[in-house]
Amino acid sequence: MTDTIVLPAAGAMTEADIDPTLDLVAEIDRLRKERNAVILAHYYQEGEIQDLADFVGDSLDLSRKAAATDADVIVFCGVRFMGEVAKILSPSKLVVIPDAEAGCSLEESCRAEPFRAFREKHPDHIAVTYINCSAEVKALSDVIVTSSNAEAIIRQLPADRPILFAPDRHLGAYMQKKTGREMTLWPGSCIIHEQFSEKELVKLKVRHPKALVAAHPECPDGILNHADHVGSTRNILDFVLNSPAKEFIIATEQHIIHQMSKAAPEKTFIPAPGADGGCSCSNCPFMARNTLEKIYLCLKNDAPAITVPEELRVAALKPLERMLEMSKSVPMSGEKTNAA
Repeated sequence: MTDTIVLPAAGAMTEADIDPTLDLVAEIDRLRKERNAVILAHYYQEGEIQDLADFVGDSLDLSRKAAATDADVIVFCGVRFMGEVAKILSPSKLVVIPDAEAGCSLEESCRAEPFRAFREKHPDHIAVTYINCSAEVKALSDVIVTSSNAEAIIRQLPADRPILFAPDRHLGAYMQKKTGREMTLWPGSCIIHEQFSEKELVKLKVRHPKALVAAHPECPDGILNHADHVGSTRNILDFVLNSPAKEFIIATEQHIIHQMSKAAPEKTFIPAPGADGGCSCSNCPFMARNTLEKIYLCLKNDAPAITVPEELRVAALKPLERMLEMSKSVPMSGEKTNAA
């Protein structure tokens, strides 16, 4: 696996060096302006990070922002593959991430060499690959998709060609049902969406009979079968804000609820439960590695930084550009905070 992370140099500032009285939000804002930096944050980040970001969105929206920004520095508050996408689309920019260890279980489940062998076993198939994967896997793919645009893209593919879908088997199975397309699925899954409990969800629905269930398609069928709405993070957000209902059960990473509560404080949002009946399972441990302190440090140190070898970048760029071209019909989110 290609190492795309450049760690801070020896002697770089560490968390132990940060003055505990420092106003981190004010300092991050100062450095952002001084460095002509843009801070991009995924909906799964902590609320305090979402609130200081220049743009908050899902994977498709963030990819578009990374491709279009005129900033010199991109601070990507999400996970590693998101930073890689930003660097692939904007190679002249410095792209930094707060934590070098912010990975993704889906990315880890689909390594390049096994994926190459998977493709070679199905030479007539179109490789449709979820954006939650490494740059190397993207380079082996025909087109990249997100949960926002997967259906729109799949419906544009030649009807006489079967499809390989990787790495999320649940999203792939959901797309099979939605589009009727023949697919061979890679057996990967998200550790967060896998942990929701159908049994506990049913109990929760009994306690909240008026609540609508909104679920991400990375969830297993047992959860999706009880959903009133299935969609990407942004699509779920749009659904709950536009629905006349006042109570919702949210079956995805629960930090999306921050945006929901800000936009509709009169509504109630309940995280879907895990097997123990609690909601702690819906906190992504990789997303949680990012903190205000680490955002401050990556702006001070210009690291951890993303670097993608040019040959790999060019190969991975092709399916990403195809995604962006085929997604033009999918609207851009308007969700912004502190727009610079």
